[in-house]
Amino acid sequence: MPALSAGVVVVRHYPSQRRYLLLRAYRYWDFPKGLVEAHELPLQAALRELAEETGLHDADLRWGEHYRETEVYGRGKVARYYLAACEHGDVHLPVNPELGRPEHHEFRWLNHAAARELLVARLQPILAWAHALAGQ
Repeated sequence: MPALSAGVVVVRHYPSQRRYLLLRAYRYWDFPKGLVEAHELPLQAALRELAEETGLHDADLRWGEHYRETEVYGRGKVARYYLAACEHGDVHLPVNPELGRPEHHEFRWLNHAAARELLVARLQPILAWAHALAGQ
């Protein structure tokens, strides 16, 4: 059985467009996510990772608990993503106590087209799903 990571596609509505939060670790862009711990439900893990990696705590799950998963990647992992709006709050990249540094080097709020350009092929269907759902 694949290891499960859980994360959040974060959307913020601006006057003329929706923007999505992407995090960069080295050259790799992704949404906030991390491994689901033994005592957690995937949604709990996704919201915990969002707070730990970005400092955002006001995730609005206005689209419910719908999720989309990636295909198996890496060493047998699957990533499950939920969609949430975070209309307020500043993103910061806190220091991970285990690493002694932030997990990510940069964050950006990007429109759909710009986010799609930075994401690897495995994550593009996740963005497309989130973009369609957020437009409803």
